[in-house]
Amino acid sequence: MPDQNPFSAPSTLPFGLPPFAEIRNEHFRPAFIDGMAEQLREVQAITRRKDMPTFQNLVELEKSGQLLSRVAEVFFNKSSSDSDDFSNALEEEIAPLLAAHSDAIRLDSQLYSRIKSLHDQLDSLDLDEESKYLVERYYIEFTQAGAGLSDDDKQKLRDYNQQLSTLTTRFEKNLLADTNDLAVVIDDVAELDGLGAGEISAAAEAAKERGLDGEYLVTLVLPTGHPYLDSLTDAAMRERIMAASRARSSRGNDNDNRQLVLDITRLRAERARLLGFATHAAVVTSDETAKTPEAVAAMLGRLAPVAAKNARAEQADLEASAGHPIGASDWAFYTEKVRQAKYDVDTAAMRPYFEAESVLQKGVFFAANRVYGVTFTERHDLVPYHPEARVFEVRDEDDSPVGLYLLDLYTRDSKRGGAWMNSLISQNSLLDQPVVVVNNLNVPKPAAGEPTLLTYDEVGTFFHEFGHALHGLFARVTYPKFAGTNVYRDFVEFPSQVNEMWMLWPEVVASYAVHHQTGEPMPQDFVDRIQASSAFNEGFKTSEYLAAAMLDQAWHSITADDTVTDVAAFEADALATAGLDNPAVPTRYSSPYFAHTFAGGYDAGYYSYIWSEVLDADTVEWFKENGGLTRANGDRFRQRLLGVGGSKDPLEAYRDFRGRDAVIEPLLKRRGLDS
Repeated sequence: MPDQNPFSAPSTLPFGLPPFAEIRNEHFRPAFIDGMAEQLREVQAITRRKDMPTFQNLVELEKSGQLLSRVAEVFFNKSSSDSDDFSNALEEEIAPLLAAHSDAIRLDSQLYSRIKSLHDQLDSLDLDEESKYLVERYYIEFTQAGAGLSDDDKQKLRDYNQQLSTLTTRFEKNLLADTNDLAVVIDDVAELDGLGAGEISAAAEAAKERGLDGEYLVTLVLPTGHPYLDSLTDAAMRERIMAASRARSSRGNDNDNRQLVLDITRLRAERARLLGFATHAAVVTSDETAKTPEAVAAMLGRLAPVAAKNARAEQADLEASAGHPIGASDWAFYTEKVRQAKYDVDTAAMRPYFEAESVLQKGVFFAANRVYGVTFTERHDLVPYHPEARVFEVRDEDDSPVGLYLLDLYTRDSKRGGAWMNSLISQNSLLDQPVVVVNNLNVPKPAAGEPTLLTYDEVGTFFHEFGHALHGLFARVTYPKFAGTNVYRDFVEFPSQVNEMWMLWPEVVASYAVHHQTGEPMPQDFVDRIQASSAFNEGFKTSEYLAAAMLDQAWHSITADDTVTDVAAFEADALATAGLDNPAVPTRYSSPYFAHTFAGGYDAGYYSYIWSEVLDADTVEWFKENGGLTRANGDRFRQRLLGVGGSKDPLEAYRDFRGRDAVIEPLLKRRGLDS
């Protein structure tokens, strides 16, 4: 790889920010190829040693792969937030190579022998607690990855992993393409009656970007539902949007994902059997806080009947308001009607108070400053990866540096759906690395000069994703393996869910929720009524989420001997078995567009949102009992939970913070499931 390749050495920019202004498409592939080769040489330098295994072997392993890490973090951020034909093609090419590379390390018998030797004598090693935990994690992860298999079985495993990497990559690309193809084109603005001026402007701008001047384009979001369904007065238009959403990647075209769903789940089941597990769900949960699929099933099964019952009661109210039976596309619209009638709450009336820059500066940043003492200063001199992304420097109360925060707010055809956080640089003292994190959202962009007004749910998403960013920014660890949000999947959502608490906290909402034209604060009774109706529609919300979580578990509870040939029939049976087959309450994600589980790393782990919410709800109670938004509370949460990253068992970290294990009652109360 030429020295002029920007990935050839660590960036010299502040906080190691990748030199995006210098990076070109032709730089990625050679950096990937050389990065993999370099790491294999580094690993071989460990395995070829003749001396006895020492902890220094793991230190050297932790130091390996720095070139590969630099290019991978930048490329996969690009492929998710600003994809193009080049990145799509390279990702399909590189995915199986990366899977093979990972296997070459994790299935190395000599390396595993050294790790196992260290683990066997762990109690006699003179190591600090984080170093001991590093040995434990390597041993568990290598063992579960198949390092102890025979050579023949390792080859089978390599084949499975490479096939899966190709299939999951294809699933994501198909979904993005079909989501773009199914965006709803509208000729007559009258069909958008009920939307605000900003939403109509965003639809016009989206159409203009596709060369559809004079028309309007409603782009689809990742879940089954759509934010516009609660406002559109035209029932036929609501049905068009819902039908388009539910048709994604299941239309028999080149972007159809149904066969991929069958192939992915079959391969995962076969791989699980090879690893000595009955199902893929058993593999995944064995190294999470849940430990077993049975524990997951017990929790979800406890919640599902009550949620379904509440949803049916809510449906009766909605149909009474509508005067006729309602379908899935009508639910959000009549929910707002009933919410107004019962609680005098109109979330659409709150939008003028949720101007995006105010939410960011005087809400999200303001709360972080009050709780943790950090400040955010925009760095216009630093070039981000896309013109719409922004860069902020984060500093502590004593003006010491924390890291960089990048925000990429708006939706575009090149960005996958949903909202997420990525790390570009992950703090660790071993490599003396700083930290750079990214938040991606998918807010429709209005025309130039028009304000960006967020929906109530988009504000909640903003606070949620920023919670992930804070986790990444605050973690202070020794080893790269434990950096940032590298914690158990069924724990990682916990800090982000806690951060949602500040959205309606009196001091915070008073700071940011001001009318974008008049500057008047949002009336307090808006907030009071929202809080009074907090359990309203929770039957629907919990049911649609649980349907997706239980569908994920069902797909990954099949064994290698099971034969599934019909995706729709399997899904229908799984939802009926769970008691969540109400046609008016569709699953949040149907299988062909369930990106979390078939492309996003949440396979057999989508339950983690509500699993983490047990900790979240219990933590919110702790904050309320201890004075709420105070620096003392923030410092305790930062030091004992956010700050430890993945360097200790997460439930141990939680007990250290809370003084006990979490209890489920606050969650049941929050979701209206305690009756």
